[in-house]
Amino acid sequence: MLKGLYGVTDSHLLPDDNSLLHAAEQALHGGMKVLQYRDKSDDQNKRLRQAGALKVLCHQHQAILIINDDVELAAAVEADGVHVGQSDTSAAEARARLGDYAIIGVSCSGSIELAQKAIDAGANYIAFGRFFDSKTKPDAKTASLAVLPEARQRFKVPVVAIGGITVDNASQIIEAGADMIAVVNNLFAAPDIQHRARELSELCL
Repeated sequence: MLKGLYGVTDSHLLPDDNSLLHAAEQALHGGMKVLQYRDKSDDQNKRLRQAGALKVLCHQHQAILIINDDVELAAAVEADGVHVGQSDTSAAEARARLGDYAIIGVSCSGSIELAQKAIDAGANYIAFGRFFDSKTKPDAKTASLAVLPEARQRFKVPVVAIGGITVDNASQIIEAGADMIAVVNNLFAAPDIQHRARELSELCL
């Protein structure tokens, strides 16, 4: 069962291998269960190197590594799965490429209809957001908190919430029905990442 803190890396916050791996390790020590590697650069060698190192690190901590938007990278490093948006590779294409055991997640904005389509196409989890002002995606459309209890009631797959989630507002999201909270800035820009990961993880219990 996918549950708890879902960290998402940011190449601006964590620009090199050392900062990325150190931050990921601290978050894992703090209880992060899933890590999504998100790097939009064209540096394929860097992305391959970093994703491979993160996979080893995550598996040492019995955590899951998901690759953002890049099915081929996920296949190359044998990651646990991939997360796709509405304009990326479809969930069905990702499933065909990565096989039955891969975890496929799909961004559904604030739409139950998109979530249904994602599940019909084989998604293992659905992600909604943004719910609050986001430093990572400030222009993303706002989702209503009401989508979370509705999704929880209608679907059997885990529900992930993302977008401006902090240690101060995460409880609202969890109480509304999210199984996982996906956090970027509030986790990886924290002065003490391990402590922040623990705080966020404990809210999910």
